[in-house]
Amino acid sequence: MPSSTRKGVPKDPELADLFFKDDPEDVFCDLHEIGHGSFGAVYFARNSYSNEVVAIKKMSYNGKQTTEKWQDIIKEVKFLGQLRHPNTIEYKGCYLKDNTAWLVMEYCLGSASDLLEVHKKPLQEMEIAAITHGALLGLAYLHSHNMIHRDVKAGNILLTELGQVKLADFGSASIASPANSFVGTPYWMAPEVILAMDEGQYEGKVDIWSLGITCIELAERKPPLFNMNAMSALYHIAQNDSPTLQSNEWSDLFRSFVDYCLLKIPQERPSSGELLRHDFVRRERSPRILIDLIQRTKDAVRELDNLQYRKMKKILYQEKHNGPMGESQEEEEDLVLHCKMNSLGSNHSIPSTSVSTGSQSSSVNSMQEMLDDGCSDMTMMHPQDYGSTLESSPHTKKDHHYNWDDGIHRDHRPGLRPSSSDRSSQAQNYKNQGRFATIKSASLVTKQIHEHEQESELREQMSGYKRMRRQHQKQLIALENKLKAEMDEHRLKLQKEVETQANNAYIELEKLAKRHAVHTDKEMKTLLTDEKKFQQQIAAQQKKELTTFLDNQKKQYKLCKEKIKEEMNEDHSTPKKEKQERLSKHKENMQHSQAEEEAHLLTQQRVYFDRNCRAFKRKVMIKRHDLEQEQIREELNKKKTQKEMEHAMLIRHDESMQELEHRQLKTLQKLRMDLIRQQHQTELENQIEYNNRRERELHRKHVLELRQQPKNLKALELQIKKQFQDTCKVQTKQYKALRHHQMEVTPKAEHKTVLKALKDEQTRKLAILAEQYEQSINEMMASQALRLDEAQEAECQALRQQLQQEMELLNAYQSKIKMQTEAQHERELQKLEQKVSLRRAHLEQKIEEELVSLQKERTDRIKHLLERQERETDSFDMESLRLGFGNLGTLDLPKDDYR
Repeated sequence: MPSSTRKGVPKDPELADLFFKDDPEDVFCDLHEIGHGSFGAVYFARNSYSNEVVAIKKMSYNGKQTTEKWQDIIKEVKFLGQLRHPNTIEYKGCYLKDNTAWLVMEYCLGSASDLLEVHKKPLQEMEIAAITHGALLGLAYLHSHNMIHRDVKAGNILLTELGQVKLADFGSASIASPANSFVGTPYWMAPEVILAMDEGQYEGKVDIWSLGITCIELAERKPPLFNMNAMSALYHIAQNDSPTLQSNEWSDLFRSFVDYCLLKIPQERPSSGELLRHDFVRRERSPRILIDLIQRTKDAVRELDNLQYRKMKKILYQEKHNGPMGESQEEEEDLVLHCKMNSLGSNHSIPSTSVSTGSQSSSVNSMQEMLDDGCSDMTMMHPQDYGSTLESSPHTKKDHHYNWDDGIHRDHRPGLRPSSSDRSSQAQNYKNQGRFATIKSASLVTKQIHEHEQESELREQMSGYKRMRRQHQKQLIALENKLKAEMDEHRLKLQKEVETQANNAYIELEKLAKRHAVHTDKEMKTLLTDEKKFQQQIAAQQKKELTTFLDNQKKQYKLCKEKIKEEMNEDHSTPKKEKQERLSKHKENMQHSQAEEEAHLLTQQRVYFDRNCRAFKRKVMIKRHDLEQEQIREELNKKKTQKEMEHAMLIRHDESMQELEHRQLKTLQKLRMDLIRQQHQTELENQIEYNNRRERELHRKHVLELRQQPKNLKALELQIKKQFQDTCKVQTKQYKALRHHQMEVTPKAEHKTVLKALKDEQTRKLAILAEQYEQSINEMMASQALRLDEAQEAECQALRQQLQQEMELLNAYQSKIKMQTEAQHERELQKLEQKVSLRRAHLEQKIEEELVSLQKERTDRIKHLLERQERETDSFDMESLRLGFGNLGTLDLPKDDYR
């Protein structure tokens, strides 16, 4: 937020670029207060350098909710800076001065609401169509850029000198669509804005509803439900049927247009573009219809101001016959009233209270039931309080304006006459004052100021209610975001746990696979070693058998040889040579026979070796098959265990999620009910305050209606009248002196223009003075405690009944809201139960499907393994048969040959 220095430039460069660095009091002069609202005051002003006429909206950002006010100013300045359309107010810049923002815009004569106040009757249908058409063009531009005005009403539809319609007051506008804030003026609010806290967001069609209410306002002078307290009106708008035009004098086109705008379901409500094609705004009308309306209004304003002027003249005339007061008393009161006249002469001398920005502020004037159009409904002051009403506030005294005695003394030391250049500048100022034009009478401006001062409590009440609703909405959104973050964090935690479990399961399966591979490799190496040992054993045994066989053969050969030798030795008849031949032949036969036996033995050993090795290999293969079966069963059992653990974890997660969802729903519903209770309590308190205020206002009205006044009341009235007569006398003297001075310092050719400007200014000031006089008289009368007559008692009773009905209606609406909220909570709980039940069913179905899938995988893998092993065994046996081996499965291996 900017500091409170003279220029108040924010330190943030981005924000600093939004504001001009100049001192606005040096840039603008000739300020006239032309409007008032809770945001502050609106002034007619002139740029001292360019001579351009502008309107200045002053918005203070000190006091309560300073930060909020400053943020609202930033938002409105940024919003206005984006607008470029002939039917939206032209933004010319913003200045900062003493914790007050000077928002400079193009000058307009007044609002559509001012037309109603001046003429005291509804507008004509074609005039309403012209104003509505201009407003629709502006809304279509906003909506096409995803902007929402959010406070469309007659008071925010302005008119220029040339009859142009301008949308103004964008303090409540939203720069984005959809939106969900509770802003606007109660009687003009669309149902979805009122229900935004409970039922979500809304879009630009809320402006269409407000435009429909504005049409009724222009046709009936007040919006629907205006005689009802704002709190009750909000519920009525949200829950009951749409309002319609009451009178039968309006055309069917106008009725259909209003009904079209006021469709309660936003989706059925037309857009601004669709409404621009409606026959109500498209039908032919005079291009000068608004210019003529403005001219009639200006004539009426002039007549009203002249009427007040004549009233003051009458007071002055009476003073001439009442005789002078005592010299000392006259001198004393002349001094006091001279100061008061200086304050009254300022075109913006009424204090501008510090208020929040935004159109919600400007809307509050409409929240209290308007009483009679006269000034009799205003709270009056005692004569001794009169001076405080006319004195300027500290920050407005610095504003550039032209007092009656400023023409002589402003910017100069007392006793010194102004220079010729100063006199020329002053004359030019009075020539430019002729450019000031408005469709607000002096009494209307005074009335708005007085209502602003009177309704500060009501305005603050509604502003507080809006802030509370927006705060409640922020609390709900903050809680929803917090719960969503908590839910996301919980889901992430569960997801990480699932991922961790899956990773652990994968790692465990990897470890198991590695362990199986190592075990298989070890077993294969062991079996290979055993096979080698088995082969070595057979080879050793066969070698031993062969050795024994050869030894036996040698022994047999030797025995046979000796036996043959003995036989030959016994046979002496055979020649020795023949014996040698026979012996050699026997040796050859024996050697051949032994060789054949040896070969046969070797063949048998080789067959035996091959067969037993083949049988051993088959046993190894069967052993490997058994190992594979054992490992695959272990792996599948491991997977099953992991899946069961995963399912148990998922069930636990589901129960944890269910518990969190129920707890979050309970927390959200509890906050919602607490906020509704707080909202309803505030509404009841506001309704009670409203009821008390209405009763006080009725009492004040009754006091003013009484005709019999005590003698001291007459004396006080004469005293106040005398004060105003003296004030007018001083003002007349100042006027004559200034007129004489201006005649001296201006060329003769410009005398007529200067005299006209002086005359208009004197007329307006006297009109304001007359309004203050009537207010002072009425305030003095209202301060007296008088007995009510029977008619007034009946009126009081009728008011009490009306207020009681409003209270009962408010209670009924609140009960309905509570019932709807409880029903909503029950639906939310049922929806959650259904969601939880459906999710659990899906989880159980998923678990069942995964278990079935796992069992199928188990069956398939074991089946495929057995089939592969069977094919491998069959292939091995077939190969063994081809090799000449029989059924090796029944072959018994030697003991200790196979472990």
